[in-house]
Amino acid sequence: MRRIVIVAFDQAQLLDIAGPVQVFASARDLAALRALPDPYEIVVVSPDGGATATSSGLPVVAEPLSALEGKPVDTLIAVGGLGSRQAQHDAVLVRWIAAEARRARRVCSVCTGAFLLGAAGLLDGRRVTTHWWAAAELQQHYAEAKVDPDPIFLRDGKVWTSAGVTAGIDLALALVEEDLGRGMALAVARHLVVFLKRPGGQSQFSAMLRSQVADEGRFAELHDWLAQNLSGDLRVEVLAARLGMSPRNFARLYRQRTGTTPARTVEQLRLEAARRALEEGSAPIAAIARAAGFGDEERMRRSFLRHLGVAPQHYRQRFSRGADRPPLPREDLPAPPI
Repeated sequence: MRRIVIVAFDQAQLLDIAGPVQVFASARDLAALRALPDPYEIVVVSPDGGATATSSGLPVVAEPLSALEGKPVDTLIAVGGLGSRQAQHDAVLVRWIAAEARRARRVCSVCTGAFLLGAAGLLDGRRVTTHWWAAAELQQHYAEAKVDPDPIFLRDGKVWTSAGVTAGIDLALALVEEDLGRGMALAVARHLVVFLKRPGGQSQFSAMLRSQVADEGRFAELHDWLAQNLSGDLRVEVLAARLGMSPRNFARLYRQRTGTTPARTVEQLRLEAARRALEEGSAPIAAIARAAGFGDEERMRRSFLRHLGVAPQHYRQRFSRGADRPPLPREDLPAPPI
């Protein structure tokens, strides 16, 4: 049995705790229905134990850190939340995490739980992620880490880090898949009515949202227009004319305000539209390429390979709506109670 230890603290994010706990608990339920050995013991700990307040106001009853003395820990998961910034300065908690991490098979964080791993010296030299809103702050505090604000989750050696809040479910499903196989992870995802298929390389948020976050002012209306006209002529000259600016001034100001070029934004929006079409529909790839504004299938294929490392037809095979729905095996029935 693998002991999964969730590390909580005052003002932790409730879903950071409950999401992973439910994934592992559902794996236990499904294993019991299949007469398989119990795969997990789930323990929630906090510095003092007892009723631990979360940022939503709903307390979680936790064991004290001392309850695990002498007990092996398979997977250690530090959660995030409003209290994570204070918790990273709790010397006793940080020392405990550092000590347990040396013995644990895996060490993980959900959302801003990465700050606790950073305080314990576990992020140095590693590629890590956290909630996109806190990524710059994490990099500033822990300069030796290589913070990537984009992925849903990342694995670097024995250290796994994940993005904000619900990404803890994605992370836990990936851990279940590593432990018990894709079939069990898929059964858990199906039971929880969530997607198993969101991989660590997927973006935390859409290209459209990214552009809105980058600039909420002058270019916001332009971004809305772009999303509705992807198959049209979106050269810099056309975009500049729409805003009544010279191409040179437009390109300079756009990069200054958004941190990227107009061409890259257009490509990302087109790539996202094509991905969505491949995931949700059955239109021919050539038709999708034209509708998304790539013009032809080869240009879209090059963009997919450059940004996603996979060709459109292989992307469809992996991520289309039917990709996660093989025939339901008999051992998946009956489902555990909700």
